[in-house]
Amino acid sequence: MNEIDVKFYSLMDIFKNCTYEELLGRIKLNFLTIPEYCQSILQDYFARFTFWGSLDVKRGDFKEIELKALTLKRHYKDFAWLYKRLEDYSSKQLLFAILNNWYIYDFNSLKKAIDYKYKHYFDFDLIPHCKDEVFVDLGAYTGDSVLDYLASYGKDSYKRIYCYDITGEILDTLKVNLATLDNIEYRHKAAKDRRGVIYLDKNTDPSSNRTSTKGKEAVECVSLDEDIKEKISLIKMDIEGDELSALKGVKEHIKNDCPKLLISVYHNNDHLWQIPRLIYRNNKDYKFFLRYYGGDLYPTEVVLFALPK
Repeated sequence: MNEIDVKFYSLMDIFKNCTYEELLGRIKLNFLTIPEYCQSILQDYFARFTFWGSLDVKRGDFKEIELKALTLKRHYKDFAWLYKRLEDYSSKQLLFAILNNWYIYDFNSLKKAIDYKYKHYFDFDLIPHCKDEVFVDLGAYTGDSVLDYLASYGKDSYKRIYCYDITGEILDTLKVNLATLDNIEYRHKAAKDRRGVIYLDKNTDPSSNRTSTKGKEAVECVSLDEDIKEKISLIKMDIEGDELSALKGVKEHIKNDCPKLLISVYHNNDHLWQIPRLIYRNNKDYKFFLRYYGGDLYPTEVVLFALPK
């Protein structure tokens, strides 16, 4: 084994051999030994973005750490499964950096894993060319990903682009930003595993608006298998924790079309292993890569590239 393999499997041995209580105690202690300004930044971040649980030392609230420890203890075998299926050592090094950050707040490994070479989602080493794409952008927001795609591959690289967003006013801005482009389909819908109605849960940061089972502003939810009938060749997902549900709703396209998948896997601790497991279960003809576009304190903006073999 090489150095990265040794470090990763040594970490898995720790998670295997510790009890949950021991692991929880170690992570708490590790958090309390990092600089206070880092503690403060992380506590504020988890208060603002509630995907991973709350963390407030003064109140004795360690829910974020409890959930993280539970995932590491219960699913170290799933992380090892993913590690074996990652196609390059940049991906393997990133997976180690994420899990070691969860465990000992390893900021250095995370910083080294940040990808500055290419635009978010559009890695030329993984996707060097695009032609006649039917591109589905879930969480299209104001069009930033579409514009990055066009800057990367050119305006003649697509056949059609479907832009989905759950927030009406954001979709209005999106339409203005992409007004000069042809063959853009705008969908004020939530991508799920079923057809129905869901509700908008607004965040102070509109890029983090989510869906909820209750609320005042209703949004239609659909499965992509029902909503798009033509062959899909590229899907990007950044939908604030709904990625797993949306993938279940695009199962037939994944089986039959084998589209390139660019999926955010950081909105839930378990998505890091659950999402590649689900893709693999539906179609084993995929290669897996991980890339990182976040910061060095906590691993967000982690993207799974699932690419047809």
